Amino acid sequence: MNTIGVVGCGAMGLPMALALRRAGHDTVGYDVRPVDEFGAFAPFMLNSLAEMAQRADTVISVVRDSDQTMDVIRGLGLDRPAGPDARIGTLVISSTLSPRFVTSLRGIVRDGVRLVDAPMSGSTFRAKDGTLSFMLGGADADIDPLMPLFDAMGEELHRLGPYGAGMAAKVLNNFVAASSAAAVRTVLSQARGLGLAPERLLSVLQTSSGGTWFGDNLAAIEWAAEQFDSGNTFGILDKDVRAYLDAVSDGGAPDALTAAILDRLRHVPEFPEELSKNQ
Repeated sequence: MNTIGVVGCGAMGLPMALALRRAGHDTVGYDVRPVDEFGAFAPFMLNSLAEMAQRADTVISVVRDSDQTMDVIRGLGLDRPAGPDARIGTLVISSTLSPRFVTSLRGIVRDGVRLVDAPMSGSTFRAKDGTLSFMLGGADADIDPLMPLFDAMGEELHRLGPYGAGMAAKVLNNFVAASSAAAVRTVLSQARGLGLAPERLLSVLQTSSGGTWFGDNLAAIEWAAEQFDSGNTFGILDKDVRAYLDAVSDGGAPDALTAAILDRLRHVPEFPEELSKNQ
């Protein structure tokens, strides 16, 4: 049986790893946090990336950004010519990163290692249910053997084309997701000043043309009430919009809409107290 390694066992990576094990896949994990923080999955957590390089045939990387992704590649030894004990045959990138960076990895990862980009969407509650949406990019011959893994973790599986296509779809998707999160938080904070209870406005949004994934699932989204912090989900949305910007403008200055979204993410209004009890 092939062994699957999940690197980055955080809010998304850990439930993905658990879903793989529930489906019968031999799965191990690695994270920078202490092993004893992983509950029932702790026995399957490894102590180093070097150990994972010896154990895993396929590695799914779910770390935060491009710097951490490079740390994973170096730690697994995938940036070096294959040694006599090289085992990893496929690296799956499930982080949200700039598509330009993702495609550049072809010139970094050693020959013979298959690269697939498979960013996911759905937040933690869908990761726990094994119902994520995956955006897949890569050669059919590379993705086909992985489909049982994606079936275990996800419900909507979109095969989008060659390597890099999945990440292109993800940054475009997350631009829309970030804008809707900023917009919903804004109007909920404005409702009371216009004589309208925020919870009543939310019920209107959820049944009208203002419906969005963020607003429709507000009670289930653990991070819905957060204020911006570089380490939390609003910080990740900020990072994702910048990955979008890198993709569509070659790293240039944002247009007015993108600049406004970035500003609002960093200065997101206070979450209405009336809705806090549902979080």
